Amino acid sequence: MTDALSHPAAFDADAARADILARIAAAARAAGRDPAVIALTAVSKTQPDDRIAAVLAAGQRVFGENRVQEALSHWSERREGVELRLIGPLQTNKAREAVAVFDVIETLDRAKLAETLARETQRFGRQPRLYVEINTGEEPQKAGVPPPDADAFIARCRREFGLTLEGLMCIPPQGEPPGPHFALTAKIAARNGLDRLSMGMSADFETAIRFGATSVRVGTALFGARQSEGH
Repeated sequence: MTDALSHPAAFDADAARADILARIAAAARAAGRDPAVIALTAVSKTQPDDRIAAVLAAGQRVFGENRVQEALSHWSERREGVELRLIGPLQTNKAREAVAVFDVIETLDRAKLAETLARETQRFGRQPRLYVEINTGEEPQKAGVPPPDADAFIARCRREFGLTLEGLMCIPPQGEPPGPHFALTAKIAARNGLDRLSMGMSADFETAIRFGATSVRVGTALFGARQSEGH
């Protein structure tokens, strides 16, 4: 990206978003896919309010947040017409708020959370679209279902908890080529009848598109560097 994105005063949300969309379209065409089926999720976690407002004004309508409370602070006053996706780990004691706030929860990863979400969706009369997070690298410090357990977990979510699943999400280990992890996630999805894949971030979303991503989660490449962390 240009140096302009590293300076808040020079941030051009229209140009930044257009650049990402052009890269998504080019990656899709190179993979023989229709760019229209690939959604851009703008990762707004920890971003300053003025940059979020600028990206929203540029036409972006799908945003990803890591935490329930931060999502409320960012979006309580401008929720209309915006699709909010929870892309960070969800504690069971926050499930009720998450069901009320988010349109999509991408980080379903354990039976206790599945049970709680099932209960809260009945209480609210609405179910956010749900993705199971796959811990493709089986990293102990990271959330997600290990690949050997994925089929059984997906079946249990459907059969025991009555949840409708939309797709899978993954975050490949840092320092490893992401392609094999995206391929593994796509393979698990295909054999379980799931056709939505949330895969790829700022550094690897074009690779993810090659392996079938239907949504990509882009933070730094869209907003510039965060105040406190990268993505």
